[in-house]
Amino acid sequence: MTLSAFARYAALFCGALSAAVPAAAEVTRSTDNSFVSRNEVIVTASPKEVWLALISPAQWWQSAHTWSGDAKNLSLVPQAGGCFCETIPEVDEPGRFTLQGSVEHMRVVQAYPEAALRMVGSLGPLQSEPVTGVLTIVISKVAKGTRIVFEYNVGGPMRYEIPVISKAVDGVMAAQIAALAKPLGVVPMPSPPPAATEAEPAGPPAAPAGAGAGAPAALPGGAKPAAASATVPAPAPKPVAAPAPAASVKPAAAAPAATPAAVKPAAPAVRPAAPAPRPEQKTLSVEDAFGDLDDKPKA
Repeated sequence: MTLSAFARYAALFCGALSAAVPAAAEVTRSTDNSFVSRNEVIVTASPKEVWLALISPAQWWQSAHTWSGDAKNLSLVPQAGGCFCETIPEVDEPGRFTLQGSVEHMRVVQAYPEAALRMVGSLGPLQSEPVTGVLTIVISKVAKGTRIVFEYNVGGPMRYEIPVISKAVDGVMAAQIAALAKPLGVVPMPSPPPAATEAEPAGPPAAPAGAGAGAPAALPGGAKPAAASATVPAPAPKPVAAPAPAASVKPAAAAPAATPAAVKPAAPAVRPAAPAPRPEQKTLSVEDAFGDLDDKPKA
C-alpha cells in the first residue's frame, strides 16, 4: 500500500462527518482513550435477507473506504476465525509489475445466522494504532420489519484526538449501515419530539376596576390599606411609670465565660469530593452478548 493511497483512505475516513446518516447515529460513550459508536436502522426485508446481504460486503460496502479502491475485492467468511478481508490486485502494466496483496479489516469471533455478527479489528486509519475495535452487528425482528444495529467499541492508546476520530468513525459506520439498508427497504423513523419550551412569566396583576392613578396598591395577603381621614383621633398617650429608686436596682449577674474544654472546633465548610464510581462489570452471558436483540437466541 503506497503512502498516497493511505493518505487518500485517511482523508475519506475523516471526511465521513458529512456523510448521510441512518435513522439513529451517535457516539454513545467517550473517554480519554476510548469511544463507542452506535448506528441503527429498520428495513422491510426479512432477517434472512438482511443476513445474506450482510455477509456479502462486496455488494454494499463503500469503495471509498477500501484500500484497493474497489469494494469488489472484499470478502467475509461468517464463522469463528473467518476473515473480513480485502484483496489488493496485482498490477501487470508496461514499466510496472506488482504481486497480489491483501488486508485483514476484521476477524469474526461470533456468528449467529440471521441474528448477530461480531468481529474484532481496527478499521481504516485505526489500523496503525495499538487499539482494539469490536464491531457487533445485531439483527432483530420488530413490528415494522427488521432492525439492524451497528455498535463499534474502540479502546486503547491512539494518536488521534478522541472527539475528532470518534465522530469520523461514527460517520463511516453511519454511511456503511445506510448503504447496507438502502436496497433492503428503509423504514422511515419518526423524528424526535421538539424540546419543551418554558412558559413565559405572567405579567403584573391588573389594577382593580375604578382605581385611579393615585390609588394605593393592594397589600400582601389581600389586605386593603386604610383610607386617610382627618376625623380619626390619635390614640391617647399612656402614662409613664416612675423609675424605681437607684438603691433597689441590682446589677445583672455576668454570664460565666465558657471554658476552653467547651469550645468545639468548627466543621470544615467544604468537604472533599468523593471519587467517581467505577462502571459496573458486565456479566458474561449469551443474554449480554445479544443485549440488542428483541428475540434472543437460546443458549
